[in-house]
Amino acid sequence: MSDPKSSYGEPVDEPNGVDDVVGRANEGLADAEAAKRDAVGSETPAAETPSDVTEAPGTTDTDASADAPATTAEAAAAAEAPAAAEPDPWDSPEAAALDYAPTATPAPAADDSPTVVVPPAVTPSEPVVAEPAVVAAAAAPQPIFVQAPEAPRPRGNRAAAGAIGLLAAVAFAVLYLAVWLGVGAIKGDVTGANVGTTALEALATWSLWVPVVVFFIGFWLLGAIINRGRWGAWVIFGILVGVAAYGGHILGALFQAPFWNLTASEGAKLVEAELLTPLAIAAFIIGRELTIWFGAWAAARAKRVTELNVEAQREYERTLEAGPQLVRA
Repeated sequence: MSDPKSSYGEPVDEPNGVDDVVGRANEGLADAEAAKRDAVGSETPAAETPSDVTEAPGTTDTDASADAPATTAEAAAAAEAPAAAEPDPWDSPEAAALDYAPTATPAPAADDSPTVVVPPAVTPSEPVVAEPAVVAAAAAPQPIFVQAPEAPRPRGNRAAAGAIGLLAAVAFAVLYLAVWLGVGAIKGDVTGANVGTTALEALATWSLWVPVVVFFIGFWLLGAIINRGRWGAWVIFGILVGVAAYGGHILGALFQAPFWNLTASEGAKLVEAELLTPLAIAAFIIGRELTIWFGAWAAARAKRVTELNVEAQREYERTLEAGPQLVRA
């Protein structure tokens, strides 16, 4: 029967006992440690092999058999130890050489996923530190928006001229009625016995109220045009109100006729007959004079309004020059 051989073709001694197995295991461990020291170039002296466990390589089967009874207890203890019973397969010279061989580390694969930045969580116990820019913005003075004062609206005198015109119209009606009664008295139509009756009848006619209404409209329109003008404007343009009152007298005679029952020729004859009547001339004169005197009242009021407007404008300019002011409560 041929001797057993290893995978490398070398003869292998068959184990003859437990001591032989332990001896060969220790011998393999010693060879592995020596190979490691040779690989790293270490100058560390080789570890001494315990004499009580390791045997010389030339030991024969007879010596192993002779020593077997003396080392039975030691072999049992070595068999129970896991390191000695089963040697590490990587403790070979080839494995040691592989351990120290440089290996290429694979590069990590590129990660195309988006980077997510998670802000640090701030707990209530941690102090909150404000950013310098935020602190600077908070410390900077905030602008204060102040609304500019509105320019004063100039006051007018038109409403006052209308109110004064109403009083002037009442005066016109009284004077016009007085002239009416006077002309009737001159003609003999009005006497002391029927003066009251004649006055009441005149108050119910178009001939009295149409001239009064036309005079008021003329006065108020002139006051709206002059507005805050001086008295001279009332004196000059008051003649227009007199002309309007004169036309109102003729228009009142047409309404009294009445004109919708007259033909064109009859209406023309009526107008021609009223052109130079005492009441027509009285209407012109009364309207002209009342406009001058009541216009003086309106002009005086307009002067006062002008002064108030000037004062309001000056106060507005002083406010603009002073600029905005912060009033603290």
